[in-house]
Amino acid sequence: MTLSTQFFTLLSMIGMGTLFGAMFDTYQRFLKRPKRKQWIVFFNDLLFWIIQAVIIFYTLFLVNNGELRFYIFLALICGFAAYQSLFKGIYLRLLEFVIKSVIAISRFLKKTFKLLIYKPIVGLIQLVIFIIIAIGRGLYTLVKFIGKVLLLIVKIIFVPVQKILLIFWKLLPKSIKKSVEKLYNKTAGNFQRIRNYITKLIDKWKKRKE
Repeated sequence: MTLSTQFFTLLSMIGMGTLFGAMFDTYQRFLKRPKRKQWIVFFNDLLFWIIQAVIIFYTLFLVNNGELRFYIFLALICGFAAYQSLFKGIYLRLLEFVIKSVIAISRFLKKTFKLLIYKPIVGLIQLVIFIIIAIGRGLYTLVKFIGKVLLLIVKIIFVPVQKILLIFWKLLPKSIKKSVEKLYNKTAGNFQRIRNYITKLIDKWKKRKE
């Protein structure tokens, strides 16, 4: 391995140590250990360390084809120590600022969505429902009123007509009355026979279907 490769390897591992420190603080910030169950913390820790090992080895593979040297571990420790002493406070403040900014932006977008999209749509739906209900009630009241008017008209017309027909019926000769009664009875009998025939046909059809 040439000197330039060793030098780039050293710088890369120092950078990876610094990045590891930042990633570890970020992980700790979002994990919130006291609020998590032990098995969840264990699983997250294991996954975190595996991911960090893969990232470091992949970086090492890109720089020197994955050759391990003792100074590589020293460089990682130095990078981590440099982060803890020089950059940790700045990074944590920056991390909190980014988190608060993201939360504030998400809340703003949520309020904007409710104010400009959600509430107008809900209000429009409520207005349409109100209009439909109002129209339905109006139509029901109108139909009810028309029915009452028609019933009143029928009563006004039917009662006098009924009385006139009764008077006219009383004035008819008995022979005509008997003829009318016979015709009525005959017609009623024919309708009854037709009804009975249709009922029998329906019963036969149901029995065949069963």
